Amino acid sequence: MQSVCVYCGSNPGAAPEYAKAAAALGTHLAREGLRLVYGGGQVGLMGILADAAVEAGGAVTGVIPDFLHHREIAHPRVSDMRVVASMHERKQIMADEADGFIALPGGIGTMEELFEIWTWSQLGRHVKPVGLINVAGYYDGLLAFLDRMQGDGFIQDRHRAMLISGSDPADVLARMAAYHHPGVIPSLERARM
Repeated sequence: MQSVCVYCGSNPGAAPEYAKAAAALGTHLAREGLRLVYGGGQVGLMGILADAAVEAGGAVTGVIPDFLHHREIAHPRVSDMRVVASMHERKQIMADEADGFIALPGGIGTMEELFEIWTWSQLGRHVKPVGLINVAGYYDGLLAFLDRMQGDGFIQDRHRAMLISGSDPADVLARMAAYHHPGVIPSLERARM
């Protein structure tokens, strides 16, 4: 991996651990020589993440829709800022620019991005690793629900295992670097024959 797309909140969250985790991940990516790709904002966890990466000398690519850029939400310290026409274009460019994806804590936008990129992998649209950093148990409920989905037969075991999760960014990134895509859902495999 040479670049990692990080999805996270445009708010800092209520617990100080969230901001600490965003700063730690930004610093870690820079120190490992991994380019950060993110949503381009200067607010919330996005801003903290980008600040840390920039301050540690890392390469950062921001991708922001025009309607947010003009509200002065774009991060002024990110030199590679891509201004795009729509949220759909933003997500596609972020996906194209990254070799892997990580979700930090966030709200519905973060969830939408995480699930979309994971779905794209399940459907064979990419074979890149997808992970999440479970800060202070933030994702405990979600992970339990995903296990329920797996147990009830809505997610295959190999596709549930696609989502790499943990509380330590270095561990999650190491597992992402060693990731091998397990293949698409069987009905798609049959359709390719």
